[in-house]
Order: sequence, then structure tokens, then C-alpha cells
Amino acid sequence: MSQQWVILCGQRIDPDNTPWLMGPFGNVDTIADDFVARLASDEHLEVERDVKTGGLLPSMRDLALPESDYGRLCPAVIDFYENTTRYDLDLWIEWNAYFRPFGGLIRYLYSRRLKQLNLPLRPLEVSRGISSQVLRLRNPDSGDIKYTIWYRTLKSNGQVIYSGVYTNCTLPSGEVCVKAIFPLPRGNATVIMSPAVGPAGELRLASSGMKYGDPGFYFLLSDSKGGYWAQYIRSFREQIDVFVDEQDQLRAEHALTLWKRRVLEIHYKMNRLDP
Repeated sequence: MSQQWVILCGQRIDPDNTPWLMGPFGNVDTIADDFVARLASDEHLEVERDVKTGGLLPSMRDLALPESDYGRLCPAVIDFYENTTRYDLDLWIEWNAYFRPFGGLIRYLYSRRLKQLNLPLRPLEVSRGISSQVLRLRNPDSGDIKYTIWYRTLKSNGQVIYSGVYTNCTLPSGEVCVKAIFPLPRGNATVIMSPAVGPAGELRLASSGMKYGDPGFYFLLSDSKGGYWAQYIRSFREQIDVFVDEQDQLRAEHALTLWKRRVLEIHYKMNRLDP
């Protein structure tokens, strides 16, 4: 039903003309990190697991921020994105009471079965923190990294929270954004976030566009005939602020809203393993 909804309400796309939007699709059953081996096989790439150095982005300069903004960006924020493997993460989560039952339904119908986008519902689930792995898929001939995958699980029970591909993309407008791709059966959920630097050197990523082609949340699907479809969800938005607090602690605030109502907030604390 969800796939038919994308076809009925979305638009047909040509992958060759939308490289800014395209990304890896998932298998028809579980996701977790199972899609990694298939993706590597299909595209003749080598898999590097448990990467010890490097981050979600090779360089923050890839985001093409104005030089004045890049100069104000907090060094700790740059270090986190370029050296994500050197950080341990703690988090706690706050659900809006009205949306929490809906989150539980999505988890029951999709998340646990697919092992993807499995947001915790209770504080005890995240009390022990999360495990974070970075995987890379590399071209064996050139050595270039094609995909960087951030794989996060709960330490308390080993359940997958996110299994996402992180990169940057250039929108039709020419704006360079951060792109996170979460493979789903025969498709994916893609979040494209516009970067900005705040007055205190914090990084703000926002998926707050107005139309297809803007930053925002997209569902992508491949149908049984090989056609490709995309649905832009204007009502669903995310904002991530990464900053250093008054105690010199690196943190992130992740807010998700639906129809301008707060659905949940995720609070992260990032600790460098080799300060």
C-alpha cells in the first residue's frame, strides 16, 4: 500500500536526469546492513567494515559553504563529520505524546521487520547509548570511495536504529546539500538538508524546502516494470543543530516535525574516543 501511494501521489523520474536524488535501494525483505553486500556486488565495489579513520564526509569543504561561514564553523563540528569513527554517541529521545502511538505503529508494521528507521519509544532503550559503525564501499581500481554508510544500533538490545548512506549532492538550483539515504524495499527514504552556519559556529542542517527539487524528505520507488517514482513530502521536516555547549561538550539536537507540529526530538552527546 505504501508503495502504491508513492506511485499515485508522486511523479515518475528519469534516474539519468536526477543524479542529485538517486541513491541505493534496498532488498524486498530486511534491510539492516544486508543491502551493503548486494550493493557492493552489483556495482563491483569493495566493502570496508569497522572503518577506524574517516567520517561521514571526506571534507566539510565539499559542502561549498561561503568562505566567511566556513571560517566561523566550530572546529569540533568539522572534526566530527570528518572523523566520525573517533566518536562515541549517547542519546535520549523525547516524543510528542500525540505522535508516539503513531511511531509505535510504524515500528510494529515496518521498522522491526525491516531493521531500518527503528526509532526508540522508551528511555530505557537508549540508556546504554548506541553503537556506531562506519562502512565504506570503494572502487577497487581507482580506490575512490563511492558510498559511506553509517550503521547505528542500540547497545541495550542490538536493534538497528538507522542504516544510512551519507553523501552530498547538488540540487537543480546549484545548492550543495547533505544527503542521507535510508534503503527500503525496492526504494529508499532520502533526506536532503541544506547547510548553514549559526552565529556561534554551530552547523544547522534543515530539510525545509517547499517543492520537488528543494531540500526535504523524499520517498523513492522502483516499480515492477522498472519505472522510477519519487514523492516529495513537504509536510515532514527535519532540523539538526550540531554545536559545542558551555561545558565544551559537542552535542546535536535533531527535531522532526509533521504539519509544523513537533513529532520528536533526539538529543545527542558526542565524545571523542581519543581527545
